[in-house]
Amino acid sequence: MANGGPVEHGYPHLETVRAAVTALYRRLSYNTVRTFSASVAPADVAFCDTDDLYLGAQRVAHELVRHYRLPDARMIVSFREMTHAASVELAAGPEYFIELNDRFRTHRRDIGAALAHEVMHVYLHRLGLSFAGTRDNEILTDTATTYLGAGWLLLDAYREDSASSQKLGYLTPEEFGYVLAKRALVFGEDPAVWFTSPQAYTAYVKGMARARRDEQQPPLTAAGWAGRRRYARDRRHAQDPHAAAALPVDGPYSFTPGGRGPLRVSFSCPTCHQRIRVPVRGRVRARCGLCRTVLECDT
Repeated sequence: MANGGPVEHGYPHLETVRAAVTALYRRLSYNTVRTFSASVAPADVAFCDTDDLYLGAQRVAHELVRHYRLPDARMIVSFREMTHAASVELAAGPEYFIELNDRFRTHRRDIGAALAHEVMHVYLHRLGLSFAGTRDNEILTDTATTYLGAGWLLLDAYREDSASSQKLGYLTPEEFGYVLAKRALVFGEDPAVWFTSPQAYTAYVKGMARARRDEQQPPLTAAGWAGRRRYARDRRHAQDPHAAAALPVDGPYSFTPGGRGPLRVSFSCPTCHQRIRVPVRGRVRARCGLCRTVLECDT
């Protein structure tokens, strides 16, 4: 939790974020992801200063349990002095103990954001889905919280001016905006109308621009002139038997020899980031087997 300190910006965790989206689709399946088409509504997690602190926190936690479809999980919320925003004890259940930073006693509007992250820890724990290392696992948790409809709360908790700052979660504001934009493009949802923080809206706009760029990489037909020209050059290089090795597989696209068959190009699905491999033969319509996105390509 950044509380008055510097807030990191940009996209330093982007590859881990993309891997987290892929992992969600692989573990949950396309059909389960689609059941989260509606985000947590602001009215359901609103917290008024006149609400009882503990009863209000329990109510918001219950709403997040309902949203994540954890009907047999009970969250026991308490407050104490701590460095981080919150923590949860991941036991066998059905009761889970969540501790929130004492700061939230007077910053109640952000209790929903902190609880959204901690309840997602429980959800992923029950799924058996995790990444190696604390940092990557927390990025997975932030990404899952956002992609499954509660992460707009985390971005809205970001506020920054010349005198103070606050940010929850491990993702940067722009990375939260990026995942929110990915979700918005899939479900046709506009979370911008829920933001109370102007800085959150700015981060979302930047994240949307980055997400749109994923849809404009060759060999997709939406790629711009410069990208198409670069792709044509790389394709000629790949077709030359006397040329050097093919492009690295972690780039936006890479070519692999077809042996007796045609040359093939692989690239990341702009929705779930799974690698897709198609033959190089002009106009091709490809369907991602993981997220079922239909992609128009010019290979």
